[in-house]
Amino acid sequence: MAIHTLEATDLSRLFGVNHAVKNVTFHLNKGEVLGFLGPNGAGKSTTMRMLTGNLAPSEGAIKVCGIDIVEKPKEAKSNIGYLPEIRPLYKELTVDEFLAIAARFHNVNSRNIRKAVEAAKDKCGLGHMSKKLIENLSNGYQQRVGIAQAIIHEPEIVILDEPTVGLDPSQIREIRKLIKDIGKKHSVILSTHILPEVEMVCDRVQIINEGSLVYRGSIDDLKQQRKGNKLLVGLSKPPVMKEILSIEGVSLVEKVEHGMFRIHIKSEYIPAEEIVAIAIKKGWGLFHIAPDITSLEDIFVQLTQMQPK
Repeated sequence: MAIHTLEATDLSRLFGVNHAVKNVTFHLNKGEVLGFLGPNGAGKSTTMRMLTGNLAPSEGAIKVCGIDIVEKPKEAKSNIGYLPEIRPLYKELTVDEFLAIAARFHNVNSRNIRKAVEAAKDKCGLGHMSKKLIENLSNGYQQRVGIAQAIIHEPEIVILDEPTVGLDPSQIREIRKLIKDIGKKHSVILSTHILPEVEMVCDRVQIINEGSLVYRGSIDDLKQQRKGNKLLVGLSKPPVMKEILSIEGVSLVEKVEHGMFRIHIKSEYIPAEEIVAIAIKKGWGLFHIAPDITSLEDIFVQLTQMQPK
């Protein structure tokens, strides 16, 4: 078994003269959920299609459990379970009938099909839906069936493309919990454009824009980037800006609104206690002080706008 369950190296895909994906390199570890984030049209689905062997890369290499997907496609793809954005369901079948067919498609030994179907239903909370027609299931349960077909052959890697699109809030929470549970045993790639979903579900994240990766890091790194070195301070009797700027460590002061100021700090150390003490001593009417948390949306915009055209 390879150290990484999946490795993509300098992956590119051309459509005519246009790069849909350009020089994308990343790896996937066993037992982790990797968030693959980007706006619509960024190259996510094209990358997913290459990773699953449904689209040949123009350049670069993909290894699945150490097996080159171009040189040995059947062997490599046997280690992958895939749920595309449009669910591949035969809705006129019952859940059991469909999952039995999916097991055959994935070359599960005929003697083990019933066992594989029961195991997949158990993992996805479908035991009580066995004899129901898929077309009669709710949107959330249909998505569970889609995930069940992706894991029925116990693949090392599970790739889910926009798995919560079109679901209601309750269904979204259930599917997110299911993805985290699957990630305890399998390696999971979660492709999505929903920013909070990545932070809730994933261990690592990478952001793609216009075909190129513009960010990669752990969720902790992303949270730290959101926190940054800024304070949001409320003063009912604010001094002149120069007086706030004179506080050690303060590099910039922005007036926001309603007596609020965004104070930028030069170093990692945030002098909150010093600011409180000075504000009280000088009668600035301090009524609020807290870290200024950058929204995920703002981080996403910053990262995608930083990309050279």
